[in-house]
Amino acid sequence: MDDPRARRRFLIGAGTALASGAAAQVAQAQANPAAAHPANDSQTARSTTTPAAATAPAAAGAIATYELLSATEIAFYTAVADQMIPADELSGSGSDCGVVVFIDRQLNGAWGGGAKMYRGGPFRKAKPEYGYQLSLTPREFFAAGVAAVNRWTQATFGHPFDGLTHPQQIQALHDLEGGKAPLQGINPRQFFDALLSLVMEGFFADPMYGGNKDKVSWKMVGFPGLPAFYKDAALQFRGKKYAPAPKSIADFS
Repeated sequence: MDDPRARRRFLIGAGTALASGAAAQVAQAQANPAAAHPANDSQTARSTTTPAAATAPAAAGAIATYELLSATEIAFYTAVADQMIPADELSGSGSDCGVVVFIDRQLNGAWGGGAKMYRGGPFRKAKPEYGYQLSLTPREFFAAGVAAVNRWTQATFGHPFDGLTHPQQIQALHDLEGGKAPLQGINPRQFFDALLSLVMEGFFADPMYGGNKDKVSWKMVGFPGLPAFYKDAALQFRGKKYAPAPKSIADFS
């Protein structure tokens, strides 16, 4: 993850598959459900019944309003998004493109609350093909994961994740991806996979969900957005490059 261009190529390759913006299926976690949700961590673990609004600076001096995330969580997701999607000549950073807003909306919505998940138990360790096996909702899982990562980086590097230097953040993400980070109650590799999926979806989803600001990722990969047929342009552009401006669902409402 040290080479920004290598990361950009990875994102471009994955973009087509993620452009529909469906909510992520959280990577299967094998943690102890009781230990995975630190109820006493008031900064990061948040109750599903007490969402709080927060604001943080966004690009060009705009203010992004958040429905659920705490200031600590906003700082964490901003740092992660900007490492996974660094600014370059093709787009701004992940947070500049609205990824953190997307994450906030998803976790505060029906998907974040586990509305369509079977949650009657039993909850056992299982192979990935058996699907999500935790009693935690995605909202609870990600809150517990953020808290666990910040505790680990605080103990290891002396700061929460967003306070680390660039090389330290890269190292921390490598350790999470490799399953080497000793997180309390959370499987590090599974949390990393879930986090990566959510960040990528925020970058490639329809802008109506809060991310992909100005359709920047769609323009980057040449995805046209909502329109599904182009019969009226078939003859006009026969044998020629056809690159229409992408259209969001909101553009047709």
